[in-house]
Amino acid sequence: MKTTTTIENKIATIAIEGSIDALTSGELDQTIKETVPQCEKIILDMTGVDYISSAGLRVVVGANHAVGKDNLTLRGLAPNVFEIFRLTGFTKHLNIE
Repeated sequence: MKTTTTIENKIATIAIEGSIDALTSGELDQTIKETVPQCEKIILDMTGVDYISSAGLRVVVGANHAVGKDNLTLRGLAPNVFEIFRLTGFTKHLNIE
């Protein structure tokens, strides 16, 4: 997994590429935790994410709690990744574009 963070006008976009799983979720969690104090809103650009495990879901839900639903947006989910969010019921609690 690779992440690239850009911040503009207190809005951070974290572009993620690869799989978010037990091996990589800690890195994403750390990136988000470092970004939260600098920003009012966070966009997780998941266009390049091909897989997310329960460990990755945990990081995304934790980020949602840290910044609030109105301040976290998931963007560009592939159909298979979106389906995981839908099956777990998280689409009701997350801002997904």
